[in-house]
Amino acid sequence: MPDARVIPLHADDTGGRTRWRLGAGRASGVPVPAPVEPEPEPQPEPAPAEWEEQLAEVLAFLRRRLGGEYAVDEFGFDAELTDNVLIPALRPLYERWFRVETIGMHHVPDTGGALVVANHSGTFPLDSLMTAVALHDDHPARRHLRMLGADLMFRLPVLGTLARKQGSTLACSPDAERLMSGGEVVGVWPEGFKGIGKPFRDRYKLQRFGRGGFVSAALRTGVPIIPCSIVGAEEIYPKLGDIKPLARLLGAPYFPVTPMFPHLGPLGLVPLPSKWYIEFGEPICTEGLGAAEADDPMLVFNLTDQVRETIQHTLYRLLSQRRNAFLG
Repeated sequence: MPDARVIPLHADDTGGRTRWRLGAGRASGVPVPAPVEPEPEPQPEPAPAEWEEQLAEVLAFLRRRLGGEYAVDEFGFDAELTDNVLIPALRPLYERWFRVETIGMHHVPDTGGALVVANHSGTFPLDSLMTAVALHDDHPARRHLRMLGADLMFRLPVLGTLARKQGSTLACSPDAERLMSGGEVVGVWPEGFKGIGKPFRDRYKLQRFGRGGFVSAALRTGVPIIPCSIVGAEEIYPKLGDIKPLARLLGAPYFPVTPMFPHLGPLGLVPLPSKWYIEFGEPICTEGLGAAEADDPMLVFNLTDQVRETIQHTLYRLLSQRRNAFLG
């Protein structure tokens, strides 16, 4: 039996008794094994920094653009350019400048065609662009809004091309019906230039909605009509006057005079930072009516008037709840 020695653990000061344990002595001849160091666990690869991921996405986007590896539909809509360039360019206006709040987004379907009908205002058509950003960023299905515009917009250099790339097309029934039949959300502003160019004293008073061509298109395709009310756009460029000779010279429907334009030159083109609300109302179902009713002028008129009255009442309600045009 190997020699052993007794090693004291510690002495209890209060009782004076000592506790003992047996320990292996040097003369025992039994080697004491050295402690085994645990092997270090493999460290995971460091995740790439956020800026590196963004740079990689940008380079991949540029490579696809330069190589022509992107799709454009028959109307000229470029979804990749819209998602990666056009919408991000408008997002600072939407989120920080106008601080847009959306209401009733659940009324816009996740799939299938729909027709969004909205009031028009603001001297320049920023309301249509902000509505497109709202449906792209705030809708759970991130839907694209295919806007119907006047032919003047598509004659403008650069802007007309960008409008096509963003998904806009000429405001005509055949194009609208093809888009809605293909499951797209189409946006229309029936007031046209009468709404967007009205004087500031007539703000939030809807102009005439035309002959109801948008209602006929919805009836033929059986898609829901969604009234959309926009508050805030009237204050971005308060139109105080109109220089008609300049408008005729430029071929424009009006040449606006605002508190800052043209007095301040290019600086006057900066929109005032009003607080916006965009409310999507309850859809008006057209599926059960059938395409035959699209040629019934009385039905078309009644539905047009119903949409207009819904938008007007919603505007009054939102205005009554708003404390200030710039603070909300």
